[in-house]
Amino acid sequence: MTTHPLWTDEYWLPLLRLYQRRPEGVKPMFSRGMVKLSLELHIPPQVLYGQMFRLRRPDTPSLARLLERYAGNPKRLSRDIKTLRRMSGLGSGGGFYDGVEVNETFEKDFRPLPGRPELTPVTLIVVLDLYFRLTPATMVKDTPEVAELARLTHLKTQAVVEILDNFQACDPYLKHRQPTDSGLYAACRDIWQRYGNGDPQALAALAAQMREYF
Repeated sequence: MTTHPLWTDEYWLPLLRLYQRRPEGVKPMFSRGMVKLSLELHIPPQVLYGQMFRLRRPDTPSLARLLERYAGNPKRLSRDIKTLRRMSGLGSGGGFYDGVEVNETFEKDFRPLPGRPELTPVTLIVVLDLYFRLTPATMVKDTPEVAELARLTHLKTQAVVEILDNFQACDPYLKHRQPTDSGLYAACRDIWQRYGNGDPQALAALAAQMREYF
C-alpha cells in the first residue's frame, strides 16, 4: 500500500499508544489526540487514521510482531517511545527533521489566525458548514444553532456571528460590504475559495469530522 513519504515504522509506537488510549480502538480522524500527533509528525490525520485501522487488523508479519511485543505492556511501550524521542528528536524540532524540508500544508488549518488567537481555519470550516444551513436573517446570536456552535468551539456567540457576517461578504450572491476586520475577512475568503463553491455534502461530512477536534 502507498504510505506518506515521511512515514517510518518508528511512528507505529506513538500511534499504537494513541490507539490503546481508552476507549481502546480507532480514534476519530480529527480528535485532539490524532491532530496533536499529526502536527508532531507532519503527517495528515487522514493518513494516521488509515494506519490506525491497520493496527486493528495487522496486515503484515512485522506489524503483528509489534502488536504482540506491546500487548498488555504499556510501560514497555512508553519506555520505548521515550527512547525514540530522545534518540530522534521526535516532536522537538531538533535533529529528527535535519536535512528534510517540511512544507506545512494541513498544519496551517490548526494554527491560530494572526491577530485572532481564539480562531483557526478549522473553526472557520465548521462555521461555513453552519452558514449553508442558515438564512441571513437567522445568522444572529439568538439562533439556537449559532449558540450551539459557539459552545462547541468555546467561542462567544458574537464571534460566530462575526464569522458568518464575513462569509456573507464572501458570498457572490449576497454582495455584502467587506467587514472592517480585514484580517478575518481574508481568512474567511480563503476558506470560501476552498469550500464555498464545492459540494455542500462533502463540506458537511468534513465539518462533522472536524467537530471532534473541539
